[in-house]
Amino acid sequence: MSDKGDVDLTGAKQNTGVWLVKVPKYLAQQWAKATGRGEVGKLRISKNQGKAEVAFTLNEELTILETSGEKSNQVNVPREHPFTMQTVGGQTLAVFTETASDKLALDGVVVQRAECRPAVSESYMRLKKLQYEESTKPARTSRQLDKAVTTNYKPVANHAYNLEYDRKKKEEGKRARLDKQQVLDMLFSAFEKHQYYNIKDLVDITKQPVIYLKEILRDIGIYNVKGTHKNTWELKPEYRHYQGEEKSE
Repeated sequence: MSDKGDVDLTGAKQNTGVWLVKVPKYLAQQWAKATGRGEVGKLRISKNQGKAEVAFTLNEELTILETSGEKSNQVNVPREHPFTMQTVGGQTLAVFTETASDKLALDGVVVQRAECRPAVSESYMRLKKLQYEESTKPARTSRQLDKAVTTNYKPVANHAYNLEYDRKKKEEGKRARLDKQQVLDMLFSAFEKHQYYNIKDLVDITKQPVIYLKEILRDIGIYNVKGTHKNTWELKPEYRHYQGEEKSE
C-alpha cells in the first residue's frame, strides 16, 4: 500500500528486468530537447572475450550545446559514451512510475546497474572548459555606462517618509520636558473629564514628547490592547476619580 492506493504489480508478474543507469547532467539536458518520437541515440551491446561491452551514441542533432555566454564559438557535447557496468550488490531495487490515473505502477526490478561516462575527446575537453568558466563567473558584474539611464528608477534627493520623520523629530525637539509633577497634574485633570484617551490627544494636551509621556503614563495608567477602547489609555483603579462618578453609582 502507498498513499496513492494500491500499486499496480503487473510488471512484477511479467518478471521485467530493467537497468539503472547514471548519466551526466548535460546528457539528460540534451535528451530533453528531443522532438518527434523522442529518439535520443542508439545503445550498442557487444561481447569482447566473453565480457559484455555497452556504449551509447548520442544523435548528432543533439550534440550542439546552447550556451549563454558571449563567446560565439560552438561547443558540442561528446557523442560516444561507454558504460561502466556494476553489480546490483545483493540489493533489491525496483522502478515505479505514476500512471495517468495518478496511481503507482511497478515497471520492473533492477537487474543491472551502470554508469554512462563520456569518452575522453577534444569535444569533451572543450565542454569541461566551458563548464569551469561558467562556474567561476560572478553572479553580478559592474560596468561603466556611457550615459545616464532614464527608463528605470530615478533616484531622489530625499524620500517622503524621511522628510516626515525629520519633521516629527524637529517637532518633538521643540517640546521641552516639564517637571513630572506638572505633567501628572495635567493628566489627572484630563482624566477627570474623560476616562479614555489615545496617546495623540494626551500629547496635544500636555505638549510633551511621546517617549517621556509614555514613561509617566506607565506609572499611573493602563494601556488597552483590545476591546471597545482598544489603543487608548485610562487611569489605574487606584487613581480613578471621574466627574459624575458618584452620581452614576
